[in-house]
Order: sequence, then structure tokens, then C-alpha cells
Amino acid sequence: MNTTSPVEIVEVFRSFWRSACEERSFVLHAVGIESQVVWLGRAWALLVPAAHQSAALAQLEHYERENPPRRRPAAPEPLHRAAWLGSLAYAAVILWTGYLAGGLALNTDWVDAGALLAGRTRAGEFWRAVTALTLHLDVGHLLANLGFGVVFGLLAGQLLGPGVAWATVLVTAGAANLLNTFVQPATYSSVGASTAVFATLGLLAAYAWHRRRDQGDRWAYRWAPLVAGVILLGITGAGGERTDVLAHLTGFAMGAFAGVAHATWRVPRGAVAQVIAGSLALAVVAGAWALALANA
Repeated sequence: MNTTSPVEIVEVFRSFWRSACEERSFVLHAVGIESQVVWLGRAWALLVPAAHQSAALAQLEHYERENPPRRRPAAPEPLHRAAWLGSLAYAAVILWTGYLAGGLALNTDWVDAGALLAGRTRAGEFWRAVTALTLHLDVGHLLANLGFGVVFGLLAGQLLGPGVAWATVLVTAGAANLLNTFVQPATYSSVGASTAVFATLGLLAAYAWHRRRDQGDRWAYRWAPLVAGVILLGITGAGGERTDVLAHLTGFAMGAFAGVAHATWRVPRGAVAQVIAGSLALAVVAGAWALALANA
């Protein structure tokens, strides 16, 4: 009895757009190479028998040279409708901390207890990397960070979900603050949510850049989000007598790393993940302040 072994198939092209795969399938068909277009869950793929892989790749390479890629819009992102919850929580934390600090609640100097002081942070008071993000020296400083933070956070929350987005911002901004304490002199001190604001900007810019990177568009279109983020960083984060430029730069850089990570490895973004991530972020802020006040 004769048996026919299954034909091994391999992937030779992938795209967010089915039409791109079908165009290349037609090219292969014209030279006698069988192919099929399949949906992989997040993208379309063009498959051919393994025996024809080399010939198919050669034909596709020739096709790409003869037909430079056309600009295509990015595949649409599913936006989280509850993104506003993250910005609301951010605003509540910033305003409530400002109110308590301004009123010297618990008979404590909250700025002294929670500011990012390089020497004391290096000595082990690592909670200051978090508490400093919630403090501001005046109303103008607070309102500026409140406005930019709410807007950038809303955009990040739409892409990643409010809990995941703000947990990411907290981690990246806290890491940027810690980094600053080890590269600045021991007398260095800092307060303000601007590090978190620029971490959010870096997150958005890098995430959008990475999403466009593999779509075959011209370099200017692919790099536009990251370039725009850097320009905005320069306009809003590098001026003013009391501007902490290094904190803004490190915040942006840490956020950018997180943006690439989110675009590369898709972390859970369902409702349960949002609740867990958001709750952990709030717990970290509350725990940091509990340590700060206990050691004041």
C-alpha cells in the first residue's frame, strides 16, 4: 500500500495586510510555485512547500527590488475605553499628595520626607524614587505636570490599558529617579512628576516607532513618532531655570525601552491584568509613602 507523506510548508513572508500576502502569492503562482495565505492571529503569512523555499525567497526578493514598498497606515490598535480611569487615578494621587504636603499633615514636612535626595537614597531610602514623583514645589509646577501627565497617560492607557500603562510609567520613572541618584552628586535633590510625564512620552514614541518598523514603509515615516517625541522632549523638557534636564532625559529613555518591550512582547492587557497592575501601582505609591512617613 502506498502512503503519501505530508508536504512540509514554511513561511516566506508576513504582513498585517492580507493584500500584501496575496500580491506575493500571485507573483509566485506566475512562476509555478504553489503558495497559500493564512491568518496567524495577529498577522497574515504566505506559506510555500519547503522544497520551494529558496526559489520563492529569490522571487520575492526580486519582486521587492522591482516594486518599492508603498506607504500603508499602521494596523489599527484596539483602544481601551476605560483609559480615563488611569489618568483620573494619577490626578487624584498628585492632587491629594499636594494637599497633604501643603497642609503639613501628620505634622510632617512631606517634601523633606519624600524628596529624591541622592545621598540618602543611595544609603537605602529607595522609596524616595517613588514618593518624589508625587511632590511639587508650587502650584504652577503641579498644574503643568498634571496637565501633561493626564493627556500623555490617557494616550498610553488607550494603547496598553490604564492599569498596565500607569504601572509601566511608575516603574520606568522610579528607575529613572534611581539612576539619577547614582550619577548625580550626593547633594542632588529633586521632586516632581515630570520624570513620569517624560517616561510616558518616551513610552508612546517608542511604541509607535516599533509598530511601524516592520511595515515596509519609508524610513522617514517609520521614524516619525520617535523623532516627534525627541522634538517634544526638547521643547518642553529642556528649558526653564529649574528644569531638571537629566531627569527628563532618563525618564524619556526608560519609557522608550518600555515602549519597545511592550511592542515586542505583548503582555496581558485584559480587564483582570488592568486591575492587578493598577492596584499594584497604587499599592507601591502608598507603601513608599508609608515608609517615608515612618522614617521622617
